[in-house]
Amino acid sequence: MEFFEVLKRRYSVRAYKPDPISDETLKQILEAVNSAPSAGNLQAYEVVVVRDPERKQQLAKAAWGQWFIAQAPVVLVFVANPERNRFRYGKRGEELYSLQDATIACTFAHLAAVALGLGSCWIGAFNDNAVRQVIGAPQNMRPVAILPIGVPADMPEPRERRPLSDLIHEEQLRK
Repeated sequence: MEFFEVLKRRYSVRAYKPDPISDETLKQILEAVNSAPSAGNLQAYEVVVVRDPERKQQLAKAAWGQWFIAQAPVVLVFVANPERNRFRYGKRGEELYSLQDATIACTFAHLAAVALGLGSCWIGAFNDNAVRQVIGAPQNMRPVAILPIGVPADMPEPRERRPLSDLIHEEQLRK
């Protein structure tokens, strides 16, 4: 699929068909994740692939009852790993760059899913500690995003976006 077509087709999928995702398709998505740029190419993030139905239910509960997460055949959890940036970038690397790295990686997965005819929904509303517990992450790592992936069960109308004239600022931010 052509890149700008991928952008046009991307939307937040909140209903999934039970169709499985093949290992080959998942590998393509994970390879897209691995190709994402990161600060100093340190890739200060981890990705947990969740397929177990009970664990997906636990993630949905940790995400304040967003039960559609459990419908998706595969859920990716992106976790910032600040230790990977500390030695080179110090506090800024720990607190910011690792979050940016995980965010960019999730974006690549999100768009790769669309390019492969799948859908996903970026989930950022969740209890960090509950997600850590579900995926077995240590306290020093921070969950950044949950990304359920699957075949969309519906096709909502496109949502209105801010006009560029409101969003883009030349040279300085204007109020």
